[in-house]
Amino acid sequence: MSHVSRTLKDKTVLITGGTGSFGRQLIENALRDHEPKRLIVFSRDELKQHEMSTMYTDPRISFFIGDVRDRDRLYRAFQADVDVVVHAAALKQVPACEYNPFEAIKTNILGAKNVIDAAIDRGVPRVIALSTDKAVNPVNLYGATKLCAEKLFIQGNSYAGAKSTRFSCVRYGNVLGSRGSVIPLFRQQRKNGVVTITDPRMTRFWLTLEQAAEFVIRCIQEMHGGEIFVPRIPSMRVADLAAVVAPGCRINYTGIRAGEKLHEMLMSPDEARHAVAVDGMFVIKPEHRWWGSENWAEGTPLPDSFSFKSDSNEQWLSENELLALIGEEANVEKVSAAAR
Repeated sequence: MSHVSRTLKDKTVLITGGTGSFGRQLIENALRDHEPKRLIVFSRDELKQHEMSTMYTDPRISFFIGDVRDRDRLYRAFQADVDVVVHAAALKQVPACEYNPFEAIKTNILGAKNVIDAAIDRGVPRVIALSTDKAVNPVNLYGATKLCAEKLFIQGNSYAGAKSTRFSCVRYGNVLGSRGSVIPLFRQQRKNGVVTITDPRMTRFWLTLEQAAEFVIRCIQEMHGGEIFVPRIPSMRVADLAAVVAPGCRINYTGIRAGEKLHEMLMSPDEARHAVAVDGMFVIKPEHRWWGSENWAEGTPLPDSFSFKSDSNEQWLSENELLALIGEEANVEKVSAAAR
């Protein structure tokens, strides 16, 4: 923690999509460990903002109703001497994005453009956007929109030019226990004794909300602008995860859904050619003349044809490690289920 403890100290931080699972965790971590001057929660759901305001009564938190699609509203929010923007707002449910493609594009791509424009024009020094493993070689619209958003944020540095605003991205995998993840689904399904999985071979990258929030804070501290940061996180088969969360339940395999991969990738071989390994993460450097060649010179270059893929990952979650990550209650639930 020592190398990131000053990252947000006395800073005004605005989080788009701040009422989501990640936004709440980031705010909790910031208040607990990083002494920010002010935290601005920017989101479009007034009910979630109300519920959040009853949970967090710290006077440093303020709430701003708005949508990243609304450029004028973003400009209004960004005028409050914002030092850091964490862009977490997105439509992220794969089936919903497939069924509502125009809406996904408006939020995930046009919304990203609005954040970039507002940050440059308002002089926000640091902006970091959240991305996903689904942006690498995308097969669904969600992944395609996040790939576009990554390109916009990285190239946003050239639009900023001589101004102080810098943009970077963080790309990670599935978050254990977040809203919409499989763990809440498996916990609900185990009540009926039947868990649904699309394919027994499926693997995914996993990390906790706590890990995701701390990684983003670290990247805010270390960013030069133009990087994509990738944490070195473990993999696990979805079927093995189901066996831990819902032991003793029957598994019903339903088949891979439209827009779904068997295995996810956090870094492709083409990206690895201009990436380096640095203390628990990979840094994908941009291939642009405007970016300083000295940036991340301390990193270790990656071997030819290297890729970071969930089925060939060197690090795998064990059953005990997963139980520790998702909470002590999982042990109790497992014992109870076994007794039945």
